[in-house]
Amino acid sequence: MTMRHAEHDGWHFWIDRGGTFTDIVALTPAREIVTHKLLSSHPERYKDAAIHGIRTLLGLAAGDPIPDGRIASVKMGTTVATNALLERQGEAVVLVVTEGFRDLLRIGYQNRPKLFDRHIVLPDRLEQDVIEAVERIDANGTILTPLDEAKVRADLERAFAAGARAAAIVLMHGYRFSAHEEGIARIAAEIGFAQISVSHRVSPLMKIVSRGDTTLVDAYLSPVLDRYVRQVADALVDLDHPRVQERR
Repeated sequence: MTMRHAEHDGWHFWIDRGGTFTDIVALTPAREIVTHKLLSSHPERYKDAAIHGIRTLLGLAAGDPIPDGRIASVKMGTTVATNALLERQGEAVVLVVTEGFRDLLRIGYQNRPKLFDRHIVLPDRLEQDVIEAVERIDANGTILTPLDEAKVRADLERAFAAGARAAAIVLMHGYRFSAHEEGIARIAAEIGFAQISVSHRVSPLMKIVSRGDTTLVDAYLSPVLDRYVRQVADALVDLDHPRVQERR
């Protein structure tokens, strides 16, 4: 994540927010390097380690607003998304696949760390629900089964009512022929899904398992990371300010 002020040469911050510690390296306006290390989680003292560390180096008290003009840039790496994946704290996701492929990602490639174990313990899936879209496009782009928009809309509305706010859309041959994925994405947006990850945009790979896994993780984790980026950015800058650019 990068936030930059083109017209000011103030403090520059480089922050690594890990699971246990947050490390900050800063370049002062006098061109001196200073460092700071603090716990990533310390709710008794501060809400966010990165913001607290910046305040400390700027000589501000906890809760003091951070003057916009004193910061030239902030570059940050974080394990927020990684931790959410490990702890299964991502967004509630519904997975939309071509009819007949409901268990595609659960079956995967059948890779097993111990080939001859008879009792296979599969990891918990990320998706809250799976929708089978009535549609099929072949490898040449011929529509074998038109997309049933009414059914997929009803299924998505049901998933939304059940709490899903993210959708991962992965259709057969969607990496190349994307009309049906785009149609489902449009319907999901109309219903109100906040995060819509479409496989031909996220990971346009031919192999559907790899493409599907990546798209599902994107839908599951992007909202978590976006919320954290927004939280940090809101504490630092006015996002509507024309001189500020945000990049993730």
